[in-house]
Amino acid sequence: MRWALVFSGQGLQRPGMLPWLADDSTMQALATRCGADWRERLADPSLAGDNVRAQVLLTATACAAWAQLQPLLPAPPDVVLGYSVGELAAFSAAGVFSAHTAVALAAERAAFMDQAAAGIDTGLLGITGAEAGGIAQLCRSFDLEVAIRINEGAGLVGGQRADLLSAAAEATRRGWRCTPLNIAVASHTRWMLPAAEAFDRHLAGVVMQAPHAVLFSHALGRIRNAQSARTALSQQLAQTVRWDEAMDAMAAQGVQVVLEIGPGQALARMWQERDPRHIARSVDEFKSASAIAAWLARQVD
Repeated sequence: MRWALVFSGQGLQRPGMLPWLADDSTMQALATRCGADWRERLADPSLAGDNVRAQVLLTATACAAWAQLQPLLPAPPDVVLGYSVGELAAFSAAGVFSAHTAVALAAERAAFMDQAAAGIDTGLLGITGAEAGGIAQLCRSFDLEVAIRINEGAGLVGGQRADLLSAAAEATRRGWRCTPLNIAVASHTRWMLPAAEAFDRHLAGVVMQAPHAVLFSHALGRIRNAQSARTALSQQLAQTVRWDEAMDAMAAQGVQVVLEIGPGQALARMWQERDPRHIARSVDEFKSASAIAAWLARQVD
């Protein structure tokens, strides 16, 4: 079976995530940036939700997990893609740049986002159970934007906090489920346009290579060269993450098995909910790298 490697975004980081990770150079870089006690610090919601800390932590742990898993796997992935900040680890896994570059870019990306959000109280709200077209209508009514589109009835919306609270009250009245995220910026919306422009200027000086694997971005689709990689990574900051289209792209490539790298199992569940015949697991469900490799070998043989 053909399989895809997908990398998680922010929101589910916690002290016990990825317990099997070994202490390699990428994890040492994480300890330098976030402290050797980064797991303990994740128990504090204010620290877990800090934008720079979270993006660096997720990128570093994802890159380390892939580096430690790759030699054990039976075959390379047929498709690679990432969800939001997970694109940095995905691009690294596909050979566009090194893991250490990905971690450094995560810090720059988050800092630019924080600068763009300075002085305005913005955030993200998760919505499920909406009727078709309902989320778009809600955004029009409350001056919000769709940050992440998962399917017709589910996604994340971003905007100013007061508008999010009003929208959540209306969505709850309609019987939808609303979940505020511990993220203090309106990622993937117009509020991040200054960050996208600043990150684009920064990426102009970063050496990149064409990917050595089939790599997709939710801003540009398939990435084939270094220039499209740069453009995709900057544009996605202020554009809707079209995760529904990303799953369409995986299906078009004949993918049946998904391995998610990151905390939680959100992306794996989305893939299985799309079609019960699909197979998906997250590395966060396992207690060792060898167990992950053994599971994947049984699926792709």
